[in-house]
Amino acid sequence: MTVRRRYHHGDLRDALVETALELIAEGGAAALSVAEAARRTGVSSAAPYRHFPNRESLFAAAAERSALALADAFEKAMARAEGPVEELAATAAAYVKFVVKRRAGFDVIFSEEIDARKEQGLAAAGRRLMDMMLEPALGITRGDGTAALALLEHHFAAAHGYATLYQVGLLNRRGRSADMVAAEAARVSRTLAEAAARAAHPER
Repeated sequence: MTVRRRYHHGDLRDALVETALELIAEGGAAALSVAEAARRTGVSSAAPYRHFPNRESLFAAAAERSALALADAFEKAMARAEGPVEELAATAAAYVKFVVKRRAGFDVIFSEEIDARKEQGLAAAGRRLMDMMLEPALGITRGDGTAALALLEHHFAAAHGYATLYQVGLLNRRGRSADMVAAEAARVSRTLAEAAARAAHPER
């Protein structure tokens, strides 16, 4: 049963964003509404509109915070890895764990419901994520931008796929824990990165 939080004095905007993230974590993006965010936060239905003119703006703020948190998770994972191949593999595992916990992955951060042209904070957070990933990808492909982007496409498709399949129950019904699925995503990412590295170094 969801407990309605009591909002007192403080940063209402921040409280509403945190509530929005809770709603997304519980039921995905479809569960987010301004009215429910207000009810859950413990304020009037009109109060959120002082900060967010509509659902899209609240959704964008939640997506921006998710992007920043995911970038932090990637940064920590990459700091423990050695070399660009392992850096990418580490982010695949970090992504699965992040999405399993928050249900706010790339489908939220880059949602078609949000016009990124109007949300500069979200656009900047998204660029930070992509820049972080592009550096090791370029290292693997020896600076070939086209190959690096193709590698990232495969990398993110694998990581997001594993996270999604776990969320819908297809993988955890078979007795796999989130950590096991994260490790499998890392293994696939590593295989993709190693293949890209071999293609970039045909003389080896």
